[in-house]
Amino acid sequence: MKPSLRAAVIAEWRGLPERRMRADRWQLPAELVPKMMQRLGLRERLHETEVIETWSKIVGEFIATHSAPFALRDGILYVRVLQPALHYELEQISKKDILRKLKTRFGGKIIRDVRFRVG
Repeated sequence: MKPSLRAAVIAEWRGLPERRMRADRWQLPAELVPKMMQRLGLRERLHETEVIETWSKIVGEFIATHSAPFALRDGILYVRVLQPALHYELEQISKKDILRKLKTRFGGKIIRDVRFRVG
């Protein structure tokens, strides 16, 4: 016999008032994990990983082989670029298009801006 059931039977036999059972606080992992990640400050890190993994799909193979995102902080994606000429191309010409694709894929709250750095 389970200890809780045993205690309930003995309490009933003695005529003691019933103890209230605590509410069931069980939650689905799909509900609990995002809340826990938010509390621990890991939500942005998860988004950073997703962005880095999909970078080549968003910008194409040529740009992806010559650049790499390395951080996502406060909605700003930082990208390393290997060559100054490509930096100019990305900053002056392709930035709006890349930013639009990123916002479409991840939302405007996650990615607000993209900054390119040579290095």
